[in-house]
Amino acid sequence: MKRILILLLAVVFLQACTTSAQKGAEPAIAQDAEIEKKVEALLSEMTLEEKIGQMTQLTIDVLGVPGSAYQGDFQISEAMLDTVIGIYKVGSILNTPGTTAQTREKWHEIISKIQDKSMEVMGIPTLYGLDQIHGSTYILDGTMFPQTLNMGATFNRSLVRRGGEITAYETKAGSVPWTFAPTVDLGRDARWPRMWENFGEDAYVNAEMGREAVLGHQGENPNEIGKEQIAVCMKHYMGYGAPFSGKDRTPSIISERQLREKHFAPFLEAIRAGALSVMGNSGSVNGMPVHASHELLTEWLKEDLNWDGMIVTDWADINNLYTREKIAKDKKEAIKLAINAGIDMAMEPYSWDYCVLLKELVEEGEVKMSRIDDAVRRVLRMKYRLGLFETPVYEVEDFPLFGGEEFGKAALQAAEESIVLLKNEKDVLPLADEKKILVTGPNANSMRTLNGGWSYTWQGTGADKFAAKHNTIQEAFKAKFGSNNVVYEPGVTYNNDGQYWEENEPEIEKAVAAARGVDVIFACIGENSYCETPGNLTDLTLSENQRNLVKALSKTGKPIVLVINSGRPRVISDIEPLADAVIDVMLPGNFGGDALANLVSGDVNFSGKLPFSYPKAVNSLGSYDYKPSEQTGTMEGAYNYNSQMSFQWAFGYGLSYTDFDYSNLSVDKSSFTAGDELTFTVDVTNTGDVAGKESVLLFSSDLVASLTPDVRRLRNFEKVEIQPGETKTVTMTLKGSDLAFVGSDGKWVLEEGDFKVQVGDEVLDIVCAETKKWETPNI
Repeated sequence: MKRILILLLAVVFLQACTTSAQKGAEPAIAQDAEIEKKVEALLSEMTLEEKIGQMTQLTIDVLGVPGSAYQGDFQISEAMLDTVIGIYKVGSILNTPGTTAQTREKWHEIISKIQDKSMEVMGIPTLYGLDQIHGSTYILDGTMFPQTLNMGATFNRSLVRRGGEITAYETKAGSVPWTFAPTVDLGRDARWPRMWENFGEDAYVNAEMGREAVLGHQGENPNEIGKEQIAVCMKHYMGYGAPFSGKDRTPSIISERQLREKHFAPFLEAIRAGALSVMGNSGSVNGMPVHASHELLTEWLKEDLNWDGMIVTDWADINNLYTREKIAKDKKEAIKLAINAGIDMAMEPYSWDYCVLLKELVEEGEVKMSRIDDAVRRVLRMKYRLGLFETPVYEVEDFPLFGGEEFGKAALQAAEESIVLLKNEKDVLPLADEKKILVTGPNANSMRTLNGGWSYTWQGTGADKFAAKHNTIQEAFKAKFGSNNVVYEPGVTYNNDGQYWEENEPEIEKAVAAARGVDVIFACIGENSYCETPGNLTDLTLSENQRNLVKALSKTGKPIVLVINSGRPRVISDIEPLADAVIDVMLPGNFGGDALANLVSGDVNFSGKLPFSYPKAVNSLGSYDYKPSEQTGTMEGAYNYNSQMSFQWAFGYGLSYTDFDYSNLSVDKSSFTAGDELTFTVDVTNTGDVAGKESVLLFSSDLVASLTPDVRRLRNFEKVEIQPGETKTVTMTLKGSDLAFVGSDGKWVLEEGDFKVQVGDEVLDIVCAETKKWETPNI
């Protein structure tokens, strides 16, 4: 009888898969038949309580002995294990105790106890998740990479993939198989406090780097995540990075065209690369909370892509459907809306009443058993793909490269390639030998500011303690240029016991006095660390104290180098003219101070380019792919107005110590159709006297379209290293269909007509010879 039941379940499952395949594309991830058999066999034996438990995720602090998480020695409560796993069968745990990083040995202890209990009670391993956002975020003594925005600034796919590989290796050393990363939201509003968590404002950059991050973390086979790999969770699906108010977790208003064409693109690419899970957007898009959107969760992701991965909520976001979004009257109704929309696992995170209420909903017929089984299949499938049933815990000593020199060199290179030189008048950089240097400003002596949020602690406040072996900017400068040549006097400091934006009483006069005895001033300005909603602001202008510091220093007549260290572009238009050089380090991580010293000394050449548009004024925010009508000259007559796009520095801008000359841009097909592949070549010559790396960016412009086209779109990029006097021919390809857009009817269309393609200062014309429409939602 039992075998017959299993066969019937398998038939139902295969029918569901067939229906999904008919509605959408080929499977995004080719299934493994053996894994599917195991999933069906296990599912057939599970009780409703066990199934609901697999759909539940609680934070680790729930399992702790009260107070131990904040006393430096977290201990698991056996009684809470008996409740959470023994009674409620909870299948997933997340986070780090007390939001503070732990040693590998501690992680081994914690996860061993959880897995032992889970295997004893159910024979099903726990799926543990951590926010390993930019390397070993929550495992002490590991490798911290630059934040994601910096990785976008490298325009170097290989660095992103290598960063994913190293992060996976070090995360697995702690027996954690799952990271809530990467973030591929489009950072299209400089006010947003999570802008630094994604690869920038552009859909193509986020898609390309997101794919590399998936392959780096997971490897090439999503059905077999190896010993040194972990699963990713792409976030935050979707439209999260463009809140109308600029504040975290607030509504977005985005047309369906823009959602499909830009915001969906990185998730589509990541899923095609094998991403095993996705986290939902905490807010709403066009009035519909994403956690309750059947269209976005089930139709776009699961059905259209025929994707068998798992969707998890963000922190307590089912609760938000009734407490904040007001589309449900209570928690029970909120659970019904979210699960029926397509949520597979709820990050609760503190209460198991979700288990009780979901069971009631199933028994009342408000949530179908088929929806429960679908969700549990996805959870179990992920656990099998991760090999958790065979190896729920790993030994610390099996990962000897953890936190070692090899990984540190990779993080240093990433930091060096991510830092952007924005201005360099009078060739003040690189520094000449034996120059006397003043290092000043609130960011000059802080590991916290170099790392930003999600660094050892949620808000990044633990970085100065846990990263003490690494160099701040002033420490790196002393190591590079000699202690006798470097003076440190901050002038302005942060109140690290207060809000991230609070500063202590300034001592600007001390910095001015110190400046009189030096040759050049490095003013390290920006922001203190923050994360998520606590990082909201009301004014993008850099703080008055910091601007006054720069203004006072400028009166000394000494050359000033502004070093901007922040997670988003703060407006500095009033002090930029006072500086001879400007460097944007963003959030370069533990090796950021060393990287900056290597760059300003000339030992390494700058190669970073801005992955966002740097605003000049708080009321003139925008992205590089704006519409032509957003930049309109003065119209004289009855209606006089001026609507100019104004950027301090443009997307893709970045200087070097050498010059690159572009020539001979050509394409193999000047006339093309949707099915053609166009091959572009361009010669890039290093006309200077030092070696350099250049990110070669290919843009297209649709000159006339049925809907107002974007001024330009990035379509490809390659990073090349070129020696002095050397010319390299760079080849980039583009499919004709890549130039399609989503039309007014919601369908993709490539229209006959003229396009311009630009690489560097080289421009050529190409012509689309046909108009083609696609009936499928994705091409």
